[in-house]
Amino acid sequence: MMNGKNILLAVSGGIAVYKAVALTSKLTQAGANVKVMMTRHAQEFVPPLSFQVLSKNDVYTDTFDEKDSSVVAHIDLADWADLVIVAPATANLIGKMANGIADDMVTTTLLATEAPVWVAPAMNVHMIKHPAVVRNIERLYRDGVRFIEPEEGYLACGYVGRGRLEEPEKIVQHINHFFQEEEKSLFGKRILVTAGATREKIDPVRYLTNRSSGKMGFQVAEQAALRGAHVTVVTAVKDPLLPSQVEVVAVHSAEDMYQAVMERADKQDAFVMAAAVADYTPAHVFDQKMKKTPGDQTFEMKRTKDILAEVGQTKRADQVVIGFAAETENVAENALRKLEAKKADYIVANDVSREGAGFEGDTNIVTIYGADGSEEALPLLEKREVAEKITEKLARKLGRA
Repeated sequence: MMNGKNILLAVSGGIAVYKAVALTSKLTQAGANVKVMMTRHAQEFVPPLSFQVLSKNDVYTDTFDEKDSSVVAHIDLADWADLVIVAPATANLIGKMANGIADDMVTTTLLATEAPVWVAPAMNVHMIKHPAVVRNIERLYRDGVRFIEPEEGYLACGYVGRGRLEEPEKIVQHINHFFQEEEKSLFGKRILVTAGATREKIDPVRYLTNRSSGKMGFQVAEQAALRGAHVTVVTAVKDPLLPSQVEVVAVHSAEDMYQAVMERADKQDAFVMAAAVADYTPAHVFDQKMKKTPGDQTFEMKRTKDILAEVGQTKRADQVVIGFAAETENVAENALRKLEAKKADYIVANDVSREGAGFEGDTNIVTIYGADGSEEALPLLEKREVAEKITEKLARKLGRA
């Protein structure tokens, strides 16, 4: 998939620069056209000649070193790239990118490009958790930059933890998958995704909710958008980290979510119902804050509307519905019962009591059950990878694989 693709590799200063050399080699072997630009500090670890020999292209290190007088180098590079990879990305470079600083060849080119930009951080375990670095990463994500998560392991500083640059082989896999997605298997399709927990109001300051973070639904939304779909996310999660092209509909309660989904149902090609919707809501909401009184307090609860069941029962023949089942026991039995009762096309089930498969984390362990009798058990994967599997099934079901 990389044959003939133009990949611009931006290398910043850190001991992980040696992995960028290996990455250049592997990308070139895969058929990509690779050009490399380096910061001044990156050249302290590896000379430009190493990248030049492996890429068979000039290496760019100075904004004012114009190798071709007929073009402006940083603009020419920015326009040339199909994909820009920043690896390794130091905290310093991430900070410059987030704040629009352009003071060298790398940062100037990054500001000028309209190609997708991926950042692969590499730094000390404490640095990557620093509020300033986290803030800069979140800002870049909102701007459309995507990140290749660092690994956990032994770091050059002597610490053991998260901060190692992802291995070149895995970065190549990500890039290859990206160009596969360019086929846009969901192009033109309209996908509605629900994500996260609902909030059921008790009084002006209290509400009932659950532990769902929305991460699984958000990953599905991002993967569907990458495949060309028009994606709408209905969620009660405040300020979700989502690509700018994804439409976000903010709700609070189960009733709000029900109304938002059903208002848009006719226009959708598919539904991915990943939200953990409250089954019950307070029958009476107090206008004023409840005061603490002696003894216990009892609340009357009423059943909320079953959004997945409503969508499944009212869907057209050409619409696809995917539901989720978070279980703690009898996972297969409960998932199959839900699949039939909700008239879904697929149910994605997981045992949330298992390590790595619960709420709020970045990984999941799921089994996908199909109304056609299919069953696919996935091992422990990042939620992004689970989302890829779900969107692949969605594309096949819609006849767009």
